[in-house]
Amino acid sequence: MVERFVVVPVDTVGMGPREREHPGTTEAHPAPDTGGSVGSGAGTAEEKEPLEDSVFEPQDPEAAVPILQYNREPNKYGDGVPKENSPFINNTEHDKNNSYDGTNMALFEEEMDSHPMVSSLLNKLANYTNLTQGAHEHEEADEEEGSKKKAVKSPQMGTFMGVYLPCLQNILGVILFLRLTWIVGTAGILESLGIVGLCCTCTMLTAISMSAIATNGVVPAGGSYYMISRSLGPEFGGAVGLCFYLGTTFAGAMYILGTIEILLTYIVPQAAIFKAERKEEEVDALFNNMRVYGTCCLILMAIVVFVGVKYVNKLALVFLACVILSILAIYAGVIKSIFEPPDFPVCMLGNRTLQNHGFDKCLKTEVIDNLTVTTKLWSAFCDGPELNATCNEYFANNNLTLVQGIPGLTSGVISENMWSEYGPLGMMVENKKLSSFGGSDPTKDIYLPYIVNDITTFFTLLVGIYFPSVTGIMAGSNRSGDLRDAQKSIPVGTILAIATTSFIYISSVILFGACIEGVLLRDKFGDSVKGNLVIGTLSWPSPWVIVIGSFFSCCGAGLQSLTGAPRLLQAIARDGIVPFLQVFGHGKANGEPTWALLLTAGICEIGILIASLDAVAPILSMFFLMCYLFVNLACAVQTLLRTPNWRPRFKYYHWTLSFLGMSLCLAIMFISSWYYAIVAMVIAGCIYKYIEYRGAEKEWGDGIRGLSLNAARYALIRLEDAPPHTKNWRPQVLVLLNLDSDQGVKHPRLLSLTTQLKAGKGLTIVGNVLQGTYLIKEAEAKKAEQNIKSAMSAERTKGFCHVVVSSNLRDGVSHLIQSAGLGGMKHNTVLMSWPGTWRQASDPLSWKNFIETVRETTAAHQALLVAKNVDSFPTNQDRLGEGTIDVWWVVHDGGLLMLLPFLLRQHKVWRKCKMRIFTVAQMDDNSIQMKKDLQMFLYHLRLDAEVEVVEMHDNDISAFTYEKTLVMEQRSQMLKQMHLSRTEREREAQLIHDKNTASHVALNDKAEAGPEQVHMTWTKEKLFSERNRNREPNANVAVRDLFNMKPEWESLNQSNVRRMHTAVKLNEVVVNKSQGAHLVLLNMPGPPKNRGGDENYMEFLEVLLEGLNRVLLVRGGGREVITIYS
Repeated sequence: MVERFVVVPVDTVGMGPREREHPGTTEAHPAPDTGGSVGSGAGTAEEKEPLEDSVFEPQDPEAAVPILQYNREPNKYGDGVPKENSPFINNTEHDKNNSYDGTNMALFEEEMDSHPMVSSLLNKLANYTNLTQGAHEHEEADEEEGSKKKAVKSPQMGTFMGVYLPCLQNILGVILFLRLTWIVGTAGILESLGIVGLCCTCTMLTAISMSAIATNGVVPAGGSYYMISRSLGPEFGGAVGLCFYLGTTFAGAMYILGTIEILLTYIVPQAAIFKAERKEEEVDALFNNMRVYGTCCLILMAIVVFVGVKYVNKLALVFLACVILSILAIYAGVIKSIFEPPDFPVCMLGNRTLQNHGFDKCLKTEVIDNLTVTTKLWSAFCDGPELNATCNEYFANNNLTLVQGIPGLTSGVISENMWSEYGPLGMMVENKKLSSFGGSDPTKDIYLPYIVNDITTFFTLLVGIYFPSVTGIMAGSNRSGDLRDAQKSIPVGTILAIATTSFIYISSVILFGACIEGVLLRDKFGDSVKGNLVIGTLSWPSPWVIVIGSFFSCCGAGLQSLTGAPRLLQAIARDGIVPFLQVFGHGKANGEPTWALLLTAGICEIGILIASLDAVAPILSMFFLMCYLFVNLACAVQTLLRTPNWRPRFKYYHWTLSFLGMSLCLAIMFISSWYYAIVAMVIAGCIYKYIEYRGAEKEWGDGIRGLSLNAARYALIRLEDAPPHTKNWRPQVLVLLNLDSDQGVKHPRLLSLTTQLKAGKGLTIVGNVLQGTYLIKEAEAKKAEQNIKSAMSAERTKGFCHVVVSSNLRDGVSHLIQSAGLGGMKHNTVLMSWPGTWRQASDPLSWKNFIETVRETTAAHQALLVAKNVDSFPTNQDRLGEGTIDVWWVVHDGGLLMLLPFLLRQHKVWRKCKMRIFTVAQMDDNSIQMKKDLQMFLYHLRLDAEVEVVEMHDNDISAFTYEKTLVMEQRSQMLKQMHLSRTEREREAQLIHDKNTASHVALNDKAEAGPEQVHMTWTKEKLFSERNRNREPNANVAVRDLFNMKPEWESLNQSNVRRMHTAVKLNEVVVNKSQGAHLVLLNMPGPPKNRGGDENYMEFLEVLLEGLNRVLLVRGGGREVITIYS
C-alpha cells in the first residue's frame, strides 16, 4: 500500500504586509479572548462576503496562528533525551499560553492542547533536532563566556566523516599492532582465519540488527544504550548499559596498557623503573612497570579529558591518520618484500629461538687477528669467556644458524605457518625444520636467553584476546546526534567499516603468514629481532612508522574511551533507572560528567593493576559481547512481535540473522572464557533484578513488554477454553477496599491478609468505588488509584488496582463484581471487611450495600470472605506464635473453609499455627462416627488438623433470645418510621409490588431451569424450616415456658426468633471453644430471600460473631474447590 501525503499551500491573501515580506518569521501572539463568539473572523464575514470557493478566510494580520517550536531540553524524567512523544502530539508545555484563534477549526479548539493542528505538527517535526548533549555543545558553552548564546547548528556530518571513519578508528587498534602476528603464529593461518571470521561475522550480524533498530525512528544521543533500553525496557537497558560502560572502561585500560607496552618495549626500554636481574623476573618487572606508568598515563589522560574534551575531538583525526598510515605502511612492506625482503635475521640454537638483546653476532666463537675468541653468546651459555669453560650441554651439542625473519611473500613460508603451535607456559619457540640434539635441562633452561611462551596458549584464549579488535562498531550510532541523516548514515557507514576492517584483518592474517617466519610470528615482544615490533619489521619504509603510529593510535583510543564511558554512565544516571547512580548524573556547569569521570578512572585503574593486556582483553570482550547479544535480541524480539511501531528504514534484516548473531555472541563468550562469561551474566542479572525492585518505573514502549503482552494474550485465550480443574483452583481475589475522605486506605490490614492468603500467586484485583460522575471525579479517581497502589506496595500485595466511578456505590460494586478481570483471568472470590459501623450509620445504605454484595457474589457463583475486626489482623511483619486457626464447618460449601487455613499457613505469619476443625452435630447425629469420618476425609485431603465434633441439642428458646429478637424488631420498625417520608412509602409499596411480580417470574424460571442451577447443600435456615414444617401445629407452644411468656413476645416473627436462637447458641459454642484462637473461620449464613428482613440479617450476624476477635466469614461459590484425588 502506498501512502500519499498532499500538502496544500496556504495562500498569502490572509497575511499582513509584514508576513508577506517575511513569511518565515511570523511571530506568535496570544490570541485575543473571543468571549464565546466564533472569532474575529465572524465580524469580517458580516462586512465582506468571502470568496465562494475559498478555503481560507482573510484573517487579522495581528492575530497570527502561533508556530509551535520544539526545544530539546532534558525532560522532567531526567533522562537527558526527549520523551518519545514530545516533538509530536502530546507536547503541550510550550503551548499552554497559546490559544487557537480562527474560525475554520473552531469546532476543535477545545481539544487543541491534546490534538494540535497538522500545520503545528509538521512545524514541530521540521524543527526537531536530536543533537547530542556531548562535546561540541559543551565547547560552545565554554567559548561563549557570558556572551549571547549561539544558535545551535544543525548537524552536518555525513556517512564518511560521521560514521565510517570513527568506526574505523575504534575497530582498528592495539590488538592489530601488538597481538595479531602472535595470534597468526600460534593458531596458524587456518585457525586464525576461523577466529577472525567468527568474530567479524558476529559483529556484522550485530551491525545488521543495530541498523534495523537505529533506523526505526530517531535515535538521540546515547547510542547503543538508548537503543537497547528503549527496545528491551529499563531493566535490560540498565543492565546492558552498565555492561557496555564497564566494557568501554576496561577498553580504556587495555589501550593504556598497549600504549605503555609500546613505550617501554619498543620506544624507550631504558625508561623502565623495575629492571630484571634474572630472566625469570622479567615478566614481574614488566608488569610492575606497566602498573606505574599506566597509572601515570591514566591520570594524565583523565586531566586532559577533564580540562577539555574539545582537544580530544580535535586530535581524533590525527590519531585516525596515524592508524591509516600504519596500515598502508604494512601493505607497502608486503609489496616490497616480494622484490627486496627486509633484513631481520633470527638467531637459532638448534631449533630454538634466541633473544637477541645481549649479543651482536650469532656465533659461538670468532677469529680476530688470527685468535679464536668467544662471543657474548658464549658467555650467556658457559661459565666464562674461556674456550675451555663448562658450557650448557644443549649449547655444546647444537649449532647456531641465522634464519631470515621476513623471507618475503614469495618464499613459500605460508605452507609452514598453516597449522597451530599451541603450548604451555614456558614452552620454547622452536622451528621444527631445523635439527636439534638432546641435552636440555628444563630447570636450567629457564635462566637462558630462549624465546618462550609467557602464557599457556589454546584456541579459546586467542578468541578472547582477539575479539576486542572487532569492537567499536557502535561508534557511529554513538554520534547519531551529529549526523545529517542518521537513518541512512548509520547502516551504510557501520557495515562498510566492518567490511573494510574485516578485509584488513583477513588479508593481514594471510599476508603475515605468507611473509614472516613462524618463530618470529610466535615471538610476542620481538626479542629475537633486537626488541623490534614484529609487525614493524614488515612495514616500509621503517619500523618506526608502525611504532609511532600504533603509539598514537592507542593514546587516541584510550582518550576516546575515557571521554565516552563517563558520558554513557551520565546518560544512565540521568535516566534515573538505577537509584544509586544518581550522583553520577551531575557534572561541571557546562555538563561535563566530573563524578562519572572519577569513577571511570577508578575502574580503569583496576584494569591497569592487572597489568597484562592478554588478561584484560577477555574481560572487556565479555561486556561487549553481552551488549551485542542484547542488540540482536532486541531486533529479533521486535521483528517476531511485529509491533506496529517496528518499521525500520533498513530493510536487509531478518529475525533469523539476529538469532544467529545472538547465538554467536553467547558462543564466543563461553568459548573465550566460561568463568568470565558467568561473572558477566551474574553482574548483568544482579543489575537487572536491582532495577526491577528498586529502580524508577519507566515506560519506553520496549519489546519485552510487547512480548509479555503476547504471552498474556495467548495464555488468556487458552484459559478461556475451560474453567480450571478443582486441582488448579485457587482463590483469585477481588478485594473491595474502603477509602476515607482524603482517598486514603481505611483498612490496610485487608491487603496484608490478601498477601498472606495469596503468597504472590494467582490473581489479585484491588477495587474501590467512588460516588459521582467520572468527568468530575477523574482527579480523585487517579489519586485514589495512586494511594491504593502505594498501600499495595507497602503491604507487598502483588496485583492490579481498579477504581470505578459510579453514580452510586451499589452499582459500582456490582460493576466490579461483574466485570473485573479479563477473559479467563477473572476473580472467583470477593474479600471485604465487615461494616463495623452499620448500627451507627444514619444512612441505611451502608448495610444494604453489604447485603446486596453478598447476594450478588452468590448469584455470580463467587466465594465471599468477610473479615471482622480486620484492623486487629496481623501485619506481614508479625510472626504469630503457637496458636490455632479454628475452622467452624457448619455447612459444606465446596471445601473453601479447609483450603483457606492451608493457604494461610504457607505464609510465615501463620506458619506456626495449628489447624483445628470443629463441626456441629445435631441430636440425631452419631458424633463419634462423624469424627472418624472427618478424620479420614482430612487424611485423604492431606491436611493436618485436630478434629472436634460439637453437639448442639434442641434446647428451649431462652428469654434472652426473645428479648434480643424484640429489641431487633422494635429498632427495625423505628428506623423505618424515621426514614420513610410519604413519597418514599409510596415508592416502597411500588417496589414491593415489583418484587412480588419478579419473584413469581423467578420461580417459573427456576422450575424451567432444572438441573442447570447450582444446588447448595443444607444450610441452617433450610434445616430449621424443614424441621419446623414437619412438626405438629402446636409444636412451637410445646418448646416455650408458658408460665414465663410475656404478652409482647406473642407478636414476634417466629422465623426471626428461630434464627436468633441459632445465632445465640452457635455463638456460645464458638466463643467457648475458640475465644483464644488466632483466627476463626466460620460459615457465613445467606441473606433472607425476603428483602424486608435485611436489617434483621445484620443483627443475626452481629450476635453470631459477638465476643470473637479475628473472624473470617466464608461463603462458598457453589463449586468444589478441594479434592481428595491426585
